[in-house]
Amino acid sequence: MDSTLAIVAAVVAVLVVVVLFVVAKKRPTELPGKPQRPGAQRAELERKPSEALPSAAQPSDLDRREAAAQEAVRRPLETAPAQAAPEIADEAARAETEQSAQEQNVAAIRQGLASTRSGFVARLAKLFGGRKEIDKGLLEEIEEVLITADLGVRTTERIIEDLRAKMQRGELTDEESVWHSIRAQAQAILDLGAGPIRLQHQPSVILMVGVNGVGKTTTIGKLASRYAAQGKKVLLAAGDTYRAAAVLQLEMWGKRVNCPVVKGKENADPGAVIFEAIQRARVEGYDLVIADTAGRLHTKVPLMDELKKIERTIAKATDGRTADEVFLVLDSTTGQNAVQQMKMFREAITVTGVVLTKLDGTAKGGVILGIVEQHKVPVRFIGLGERVEDLREFDANTFVEAMFAKPSEATLAA
Repeated sequence: MDSTLAIVAAVVAVLVVVVLFVVAKKRPTELPGKPQRPGAQRAELERKPSEALPSAAQPSDLDRREAAAQEAVRRPLETAPAQAAPEIADEAARAETEQSAQEQNVAAIRQGLASTRSGFVARLAKLFGGRKEIDKGLLEEIEEVLITADLGVRTTERIIEDLRAKMQRGELTDEESVWHSIRAQAQAILDLGAGPIRLQHQPSVILMVGVNGVGKTTTIGKLASRYAAQGKKVLLAAGDTYRAAAVLQLEMWGKRVNCPVVKGKENADPGAVIFEAIQRARVEGYDLVIADTAGRLHTKVPLMDELKKIERTIAKATDGRTADEVFLVLDSTTGQNAVQQMKMFREAITVTGVVLTKLDGTAKGGVILGIVEQHKVPVRFIGLGERVEDLREFDANTFVEAMFAKPSEATLAA
């Protein structure tokens, strides 16, 4: 009996040892008296996520590709605004700069046309003062103001006919509608759609013509300065060989704007001087030749015929083509006489553009409308003062806005 109990006790002891061994095998880190930290398993899972997750939770290749595609779409959308922002800012800055330049240009032209606005434009404004209705009597008064302002009969009739037609349709209801109509007609007259100045050849040639005293040589100097500032290599030709003072004046401008001058002897053939200048320009790589000519009265036939000869000489020097541009310089203070000058010069030579000078010193700025309306030749530049920057490229919209700006109360009271 005792032996049996001893055997049973031995078997139980063996079983206990086996059980303890198995338990220790399954939990090797849990030692008696030293329990495992609660976060140990979580840290282990974080170190080996692919082993810790059940196989069913593992992302498939398809899932990974889809996630990558979504990331590829999301990333450009997030970064695009940051990349586009500098471009948008630059565009806004350019627009602001252009607007500022335009406003400054309008202000400068408005100041230059102060005499014109205090003349016939102020007289127009006074006609509207206190008017409660627009009638035929007002149109007759407007017609008188326009004719006496050197717009000319033809131009005045066009503006009055437009006003009369709108009045019959009931479109002239107040002062502002009359102003709007006059401005619209003025812009339609001046905006011929001629496009930009064409200087396409190497070298290009600008021929300057006009009567004595209109500011032709000064205009040449200002044009040379403008084109040189644009990076063009400019050569001047002293084609007015009859006046030593004209050659000297052109040389002074040449030194001022750093453009050389080709000249001949006193009373030399103007055509020969211009021919030499063009040949030199071709050899030395000049971009532009600006040629002066003798100031001449438009009634002197021999001098006008000389212009035709110069035109033929330019064709010989340029292998058959004429000057790229022929600018007729007109003095705005001469009023309707400038319109007559235009007629005579066009009979002698092909005039491609007008430069209207001395607008800052006359109340007859409206003559520009008569010149363009009658001859359909675009105005290219206007002179508003003595400084180089006072020669401004002509824009019909800007000019009309400046000329027909309503005069101040002080001007109307004067």
